[in-house]
Amino acid sequence: MVYYGLHFTKDIYWEGVSFVNWLPLSYLLGPLLFYYVKTTLADNNKLQKWDWLHLLPAILTVINCLPFTTLPFDQKARIAHEIVNITEDYRLNFLFVSFEFILFSRSAHLLIYALGSLAYFLIHARITLKKFNHLPSNHMVLKKWFFLLCGIQIVIAVNSIGHMFTVYGYHFSILGIPSTEIFSEKYYFEICGGGFFIQNIFLFLFPKILYGNVSYTVEQGKDNIIDELKSSMPKKIKEAASIQDFEETIHEYLKASPFIHKEFSLSQMSFDLKIPERTLSIYFNKELNLTFSEWRKNLRIDHVCKMIEQGESKNLTIEAISSNAGFASRSKFIDAFKERKGVTPSAFIKSLATIEA
Repeated sequence: MVYYGLHFTKDIYWEGVSFVNWLPLSYLLGPLLFYYVKTTLADNNKLQKWDWLHLLPAILTVINCLPFTTLPFDQKARIAHEIVNITEDYRLNFLFVSFEFILFSRSAHLLIYALGSLAYFLIHARITLKKFNHLPSNHMVLKKWFFLLCGIQIVIAVNSIGHMFTVYGYHFSILGIPSTEIFSEKYYFEICGGGFFIQNIFLFLFPKILYGNVSYTVEQGKDNIIDELKSSMPKKIKEAASIQDFEETIHEYLKASPFIHKEFSLSQMSFDLKIPERTLSIYFNKELNLTFSEWRKNLRIDHVCKMIEQGESKNLTIEAISSNAGFASRSKFIDAFKERKGVTPSAFIKSLATIEA
């Protein structure tokens, strides 16, 4: 839309709207791709404090562009129209770095994140294989789908970098073909526009992968990735399995107390039971009126209370008790315990000691 507003509308209003104002968003494409692969495909759904540093380039770009973005709109529109249609001189009075640097770095930024996301996905798969000795049956489907998604980003980024080199007079050739021809403005808009268009359609064709609700029973023997992807899309839950049988399966599973491990998640439970995440989510929401997180928290609190009542926690600190129950931190454990029991863990332990005395 930005490219269309700048180069095809020939309207000074849309040129003013599109010029520079949206530059910071270019630095969000890479981080959002990385957050997606980390939280959805790799099932590491807790962002750490340092993860917010990925947004720093976008924030710095906002600050860097303030001398232009804070100008009156009429003046911005006039400058944009003159640069795009007449002078093509993109030198602007920014704070830290030049417009040229931003145009180069935003594409390099996306390229680095696309390659980094691929590496993260492959490393996570290797760790999963080492930990469980096998990968989920849908791993190859996810891998092909994600590689195609990142491939589109890489094509867009490389094409943008090549075009910027050409625009700023850094000419070269590839296999004897001059860069001015390979990365001409016509091909640039066709490839970038086509890439983003295909990406948007491609993403939402397969919502089950997009939102992380991936089945563990992918049909085998398909000839191409599209057939494999279709086989992993949501299907209606069969009525054959009764709620009682379902609950018995979960009851047997809980005997090993998997919830006391910090990494216990809906995906892990789905992996262990070979039951789709969507089926488990529907059970928690419809039958128990709880989210998975609430259900897991209740199990952990019950486990702690049992430990305390049986005297297994006498020599343990509150932090050790919370860690043994699978809580990520002492503070989260105290908050969850107080929410469930109405008192802090320390007060609960003291009340039991008073009763026993």
